[in-house]
Amino acid sequence: MRPAEQRRQIGLVQRTSIVLSLTAVAVAIATAAYLARYALLVIYASALLAIGFAPLVRAIEQQKRLPVGTSRLPRWFAILVVYLAILGALTIIVLLVAPPLVRQAAELWAKLPSLAERAQRFLVDRGLLSHPVTLGEAVRQATPGASGSAVGTAAVALTWTMRLIVGVVAVIVLTFYLLIDSGDLFLRFTRLFSVPQRERIVDASSKVTRKLSAWLNGQLMLAATIGTTAAIALYLLGVPYFYVLALIAAAGELIPVIGPLLSAAPAVLVALSVSQRTALWVAIFWLLQQQFENHVLVPKIMQRQVGVSPVIVIGALLIGGTLLGIVGVLLAVPTAAVLQVMVEEIFEEPPA
Repeated sequence: MRPAEQRRQIGLVQRTSIVLSLTAVAVAIATAAYLARYALLVIYASALLAIGFAPLVRAIEQQKRLPVGTSRLPRWFAILVVYLAILGALTIIVLLVAPPLVRQAAELWAKLPSLAERAQRFLVDRGLLSHPVTLGEAVRQATPGASGSAVGTAAVALTWTMRLIVGVVAVIVLTFYLLIDSGDLFLRFTRLFSVPQRERIVDASSKVTRKLSAWLNGQLMLAATIGTTAAIALYLLGVPYFYVLALIAAAGELIPVIGPLLSAAPAVLVALSVSQRTALWVAIFWLLQQQFENHVLVPKIMQRQVGVSPVIVIGALLIGGTLLGIVGVLLAVPTAAVLQVMVEEIFEEPPA
């Protein structure tokens, strides 16, 4: 064999070995990421919240009304102020809403069978349903072939509830420590790039922070606006349990696109227990409210501040929902905002 041909074969073997090794490493990383997806999701959600709260924490940290001899508040204290402000706001809301909310929720739960019966009778009379469906039949149809006992179902529900509680607590704690160490972490991150590129990294980081902060504030403003207007409208229309339905509407607003549609269903069904005319007026109100949100609130609060087009938002929601379900839908818009900044930075012409 000639030396040149032998060198080509050796080079081919080496390149093949490198490709196989890189493929094996990629598969191993992907497998590890899949197995640790719950932990990674908690870390990612904490990072998004930390970036979103960073401007507020910085503003409190650098405020000027300080005792003599000090230049700024400790960062941990500024973060604690934000946490206490959120906790205080939630406490006030709970104290104002909880008593009627609990009472109306209990009444709604007690009347739920009769409401379901009336809704089914309405559908049967109009040929939309062949026959009334009992609770047992609905469970059997929802879980065909299921052989698990009620104890097993309760155990699964309890497990998921505990995982949710642990996840929420982990996000709160991890967000706190990410805010504490954000400066040091970002400094170490910038050292991965060359000195000429660090200025662009800092600029891109500022853009991401502004977008996520605007998204977080916008979501809270939208939820508060939708919940308040829904409570007022449902009360004026004489719909019972309006506290509960308004809270569902506010929570649904946190889920883009599909959340408002899901929150409209219980409101219309409860209004149907009053009269068909009331249900019609509730449906009209929900339609007008969503039109106002889509054409006035969202463009002013979200699109102008976050700067993510509706096409990107819808695509992100579809992908996030497919990959991670409801959690993916919640994280879709901020993730799209971050990716948009990254893509713009990659394809931006470097300064001359």
